[in-house]
Amino acid sequence: MSIVTSLFNAIIPSASAADATPAAAQAQSGTSFFVMMGVLFFFMYFVLIRPQSKRAKEQRNLIGALAKGDEVVTAGGILGKITKISDSYITLALNDNVEVTVQKASVSGLLPKGTLKSI
Repeated sequence: MSIVTSLFNAIIPSASAADATPAAAQAQSGTSFFVMMGVLFFFMYFVLIRPQSKRAKEQRNLIGALAKGDEVVTAGGILGKITKISDSYITLALNDNVEVTVQKASVSGLLPKGTLKSI
């Protein structure tokens, strides 16, 4: 019996279940329901929950590792060099005489050193 056939039989009960007693058909139906719910849960976990928590962990690590002098890009697309860091905010130098204060959570990426000079 191939894997496809066994999965098909688990999803759609075979016609022989109609010949079986109603109690046996009911037990098979209940078991396949719990198997399908388990498969659905694992699918949702690996497709939605796990990648989202992985991205959130990477973002927390990025924000925790920010240091003065790092070149960053914000969620709004602003590129700048960090000049001052406080608990919730950072000050970015956009050029020699323009500074902007933004929330740490708005930092979306760390740029390699020298990126701002090459632009």
